[in-house]
Amino acid sequence: MDYSYVKDFKKLGFGMFVHFGLYSVLGAGEWYYECAYNGGRIKKPISMEQYIASTMPKFNPKKNWARDLCKLAKEAGCRYVTLTTRHHEGFSLYDTRGLNAYDAPHSPAKRDLVAEFVEACHTFGLLPVFYHTVIDWWNKDYQEGRYESYFDYLRRSIEILCKNYGEVGGFWFDGTWGLPKGVTFPEDIYMLIHTLQPRAIITNNTGLDFGGQKGASEIDCVTFERGKPFPVEDDEARPLAGEVCDSINDHWGYTKDDYCFKSYSELLNELIDARSSGCNFLLNVGPKGGGEVPFLQKSIMKMLGKWLKRNKNIILDALPSSIKTEGAFLFEKDGTYYAVTKNVPMAADTHVQRILGDKVVHLETEKKIVGGYMVDKPSEKIVLKDPRTFNVYPFGYGTSMGARVAAFKLK
Repeated sequence: MDYSYVKDFKKLGFGMFVHFGLYSVLGAGEWYYECAYNGGRIKKPISMEQYIASTMPKFNPKKNWARDLCKLAKEAGCRYVTLTTRHHEGFSLYDTRGLNAYDAPHSPAKRDLVAEFVEACHTFGLLPVFYHTVIDWWNKDYQEGRYESYFDYLRRSIEILCKNYGEVGGFWFDGTWGLPKGVTFPEDIYMLIHTLQPRAIITNNTGLDFGGQKGASEIDCVTFERGKPFPVEDDEARPLAGEVCDSINDHWGYTKDDYCFKSYSELLNELIDARSSGCNFLLNVGPKGGGEVPFLQKSIMKMLGKWLKRNKNIILDALPSSIKTEGAFLFEKDGTYYAVTKNVPMAADTHVQRILGDKVVHLETEKKIVGGYMVDKPSEKIVLKDPRTFNVYPFGYGTSMGARVAAFKLK
């Protein structure tokens, strides 16, 4: 089998995750129904019928929601977008073609939103990836433990996605961790994807507790949900990718009262950590019910894009180097090495800035550093302390972007 698609996926580096569904209308998080139903610190449990009645009649994303979303992904430097085509609430953004009436075409939107998403991805040169839930709070077969019947329903759902949207970049399954002991996700669903979409990357999210575990022989990519990644080793017979996913705040879906946003610096460091382990970074935004990404989430995504552009997308295009390095993460591409140093301060008067001073980078190699410069300011040459050690100077006052990249050769 040709596994070049896995290697191609590993080169993408950075993707945008999008949690969008009926829950977006409520602005109370993607797990609102389950937490309410089980009394999860929400005082008034609701039924699925009540949940649908309070959300579906209001679900009508604006005309250009997908275009605006993909435009943001492009500005952020992302190369693929993973959309929740169906989340745990069971509602489908795609046309289920008679499988049920619990989908976007039967909502006030009256449109196939996945078709709009795919078209927008193509417009902006992005790879469309389909998230799909395994858990289903709406489906009676799933809820009552009739898993053979439920998996047939799921199989038919995946077949619809495989056959009606052109070439798909991947499928991102979530919720196999929720299956009861003794119930196994059918691998023939993975084989169906390999048959109908031979270049689609298959990801199985193993959740918070089992990061980096493969789980099934047909999996192409392992996940590190909100976790620290480690280098993923290829199987004997095939390559294997890794992906870190995280959200800009605590929830994945839009939440009006979630103020716990991660900072630009935290997320930039996560991106660098992921790439230094050879993994992709999938960063989530949660659009509102109309499809608009909240201002702060949008702003942070654009900031990351500016840093990537300023540093020539090096951490996306280069690969981690095996040379042990102190004070930086080392990457290599086409014979040039790139040392990425995190948490670089800005230069300022001591009355203005307390954290001052240079960062020191040292390579443990017999070769010598030659021809070094800072990627964000090529006129700034690196000054060697010895043949394998140099300083990374602070940002000049008026600029503070968190991390700097030094480029050089080794001879």
